Amino acid sequence: MPYKKYSKKKILILGLGLTGISCMRFFLKRGIIPKIIDESKKPYYLNKIPKVVQYKVGYLEKTWILESDLIIISPGISSFKPILIQARTLGIEIISDIELFCREAKSPIISITGTNGKSTVATMVKKIAKKSGYKVHLGGNIGFPALEMLEKKTDLYILELSSFQLENIFSLKSKIAVVLNINEDHLDRYPKGFQQYKKIKLSIYKNSEICLVNLKEKIFHLKNQHKKYITFGTKDSDYYIDNIEGNVFLYCKKEKILDISKTSLYGYQSYENALVSLAISDAMNFPREKTKIVLSSFLNLPHRFQIIHKRNNISWINDSKSTNVNSTKAALENINIQGTIRLLLGGDKKSADFNVLKNYLEKLKIKVYCFGKDGANIAKICQKKSIYVEDLKQAITLISKEAISGDVVLLSPGCSSKDQFKNFEERGDLFITLSKEIS
Repeated sequence: MPYKKYSKKKILILGLGLTGISCMRFFLKRGIIPKIIDESKKPYYLNKIPKVVQYKVGYLEKTWILESDLIIISPGISSFKPILIQARTLGIEIISDIELFCREAKSPIISITGTNGKSTVATMVKKIAKKSGYKVHLGGNIGFPALEMLEKKTDLYILELSSFQLENIFSLKSKIAVVLNINEDHLDRYPKGFQQYKKIKLSIYKNSEICLVNLKEKIFHLKNQHKKYITFGTKDSDYYIDNIEGNVFLYCKKEKILDISKTSLYGYQSYENALVSLAISDAMNFPREKTKIVLSSFLNLPHRFQIIHKRNNISWINDSKSTNVNSTKAALENINIQGTIRLLLGGDKKSADFNVLKNYLEKLKIKVYCFGKDGANIAKICQKKSIYVEDLKQAITLISKEAISGDVVLLSPGCSSKDQFKNFEERGDLFITLSKEIS
């Protein structure tokens, strides 16, 4: 029997990746046949489309778009394309798969966004929830496409949300929402620049029952007193990090909760991620002891400041998930050595300003190997310490000849990988392979 909300609508799905396929299946299971468009001439999942579904590939079919009643847009497609702006002015509803999910979800939702760290926090919280006896599912920008989670029994949903996904979400009512941080990223996506990107990120707090706010970022003002706020980031916050005689601790309201030296966490960014996960877990009333057990044994996710190996007293670190300049800066802050940092930097910088690294690089004992689409321009920022190479293999071959005992080789590109790789995972996997083979 057709699903009443959508049965009489002309429904169009834009994008034929995992998100698009999940949207197609959502409607087909409810007896509704959508149309699909993908800008690629040969989408990877083209063979997943049944004969009953009409599709067009290689371009955005204007007629199909303007005759639609409802368009579900994949996050990889910009909401600011002229044809989509025109569609909105005509009253055509454009939403994301997350919006579709929010309209159907019955269990509480924890929503997590931020320029950096959201995957790690989402994973930490999922592990803590499971340890606490919850049936929990994680999706969105990581794990399952959100709509697939609707098919599973659950007590709790965790959504990791990118700014691309937040552009077209209107019904999200989170139990807890958090913006970890906001730094310049994806500026090539947003016509109005950083302020537009920030506004979209902060929209996650709308309709949230509990807002978890980073006071250090100074990105959100606690004006709406009808909401419940929990703060983190500074020593004036509910949750904060303190260093006492060289030992780092996580605190809640002046109470010492976790000794970092007794965990497997490495780097200040990891400590901050653990702090936020602690705050979320407390707000959900997860047993504190379960939280401490999970955080104490947690290892960095693949491609996130991941120590690959150490040979001849040279450490190799894979931080391929670094896709913006501030994540590179955070990675550099996590390294304290006597030797030279050999930084692999480059890719598609997405219109970001890498000059913010200039003074920082000049103070460090560092050599920068710039590669990829914007590598040559990035190398000009600190010319005395930088060299341009064509690709990762050329960089690692050169590093293997130059690195000496005590050095650290760090892949923290600060850029999107799409110029030379399918995604950041492929970039990180190549780094791992090359670092072991060539070094």
